Amino acid sequence: MTTSPPFPDTVRFVLAQFVDIDGVAKGKLVPISHWDDVIHPGAGFAGPSIEGTGLPRNGPRSEFYGRADASTARVAPWQPELLHVICDGFAGGEVFDGCSRQTLKRAVAALAKLGYTLNVGIEPEFFLLQRNADGKLVVTDDQDHLAKPSYDLKTLLREPVLDCLAELEGALTEYGMDVVQIDHEDAPGQYEVNFKYTDALASADNLMRFKLAAHAIAEHHGLVYSGMPKPFADRPGSGLHFHLSITDRAGNAVFDNGDGNLSAIGLNALAGLLHHAPALTAIHAPTINSYKRLTAGGSQSGTTWAPVEIGWGTNNRTMPARVTAGRMEWRVPDPTCNVYLSLAAVIHAFIDGISRRLTPPAATETDAYEVSSTSRAKLPNSLVAALDALAADSTLTNAIGAHICDQFIAVKREEIAAFNATIHGWEWQQYGGKF
Repeated sequence: MTTSPPFPDTVRFVLAQFVDIDGVAKGKLVPISHWDDVIHPGAGFAGPSIEGTGLPRNGPRSEFYGRADASTARVAPWQPELLHVICDGFAGGEVFDGCSRQTLKRAVAALAKLGYTLNVGIEPEFFLLQRNADGKLVVTDDQDHLAKPSYDLKTLLREPVLDCLAELEGALTEYGMDVVQIDHEDAPGQYEVNFKYTDALASADNLMRFKLAAHAIAEHHGLVYSGMPKPFADRPGSGLHFHLSITDRAGNAVFDNGDGNLSAIGLNALAGLLHHAPALTAIHAPTINSYKRLTAGGSQSGTTWAPVEIGWGTNNRTMPARVTAGRMEWRVPDPTCNVYLSLAAVIHAFIDGISRRLTPPAATETDAYEVSSTSRAKLPNSLVAALDALAADSTLTNAIGAHICDQFIAVKREEIAAFNATIHGWEWQQYGGKF
């Protein structure tokens, strides 16, 4: 049966997109005349060529198929000849348990069995940089050098940044996203775009639309979009904060107790998040560079925003969980996380907390950077420590899915090994002529 294709006559190709284990967009172009093939059996890919699938090089499961979720089809605003569609992973004719979007869909279904829906607002922070003559990424605007640049309008309104951000807002609006605000963040060249919350799967899809558009539009303006968590040692890094709330089948906000604080169920869910925080950190901060952000060290702005201790507080941005307006903001994730896997992990931590009626520790209502506590546990301080915590948390990994967690841990351990085997510039500077 022919599927009615949702595209105008000007579209030439389907951009069939999925994500690998790192959450990086992958895919291929398929002539629009083969739209039905992208629906079923899907766009075909060599499974072992995709990072983190663990698929064999021969046999029926060697082929990875990305089957289009037709409801996600949108004309790419920056390239209207492309119909961008987000795909689910299949292998051997079955749902592929190494596909992170399928992993999130399973988590959403598990939460739905309890009668709940997770709604998520995602706040991407990022840098707009340029390459200098040596190929090094540097701040675009040489006048963007305030010690405390948050909300700086002069830089925000200067070309080429304004043109880039304005085109990005237009593209996201054409995608059907509701852009709420855009601002200059706390480091030179750093910005944030906020768009309205929606259910977990749609929010994850929206983030992928945002990243795809941001990379392409920045390049059109001679810029480089960077989601690197900590590109500059003396400046704040970039987070990818999740604003989390749950509604029941009637649409009632079950986290909100009516006066802006958390209900009993909300506290249970928060306790689950904090209980699994060490393991979650591996998924939410999955690169070596992530742990240069997750430190209480100072910056030129005099401010740091990344959490270090495990805890929560009322409107307390020095904690990983900030409770405000009857919802919680989870501040551990950074832009290098696989958003599908990350939200699946959040859901399973919530389910564990709700099912076991866990109780969170007392709220921290002081500045944790100024008044640190030896009684509070710390988040892992390295990717090695975080991966060890994830590997040891069988409750969480079994709930998420053993195969995808095993592959994630293996890929990340290989990444650490590659880093350790590389001689870095700092080593040459420190040791090259010293001895």
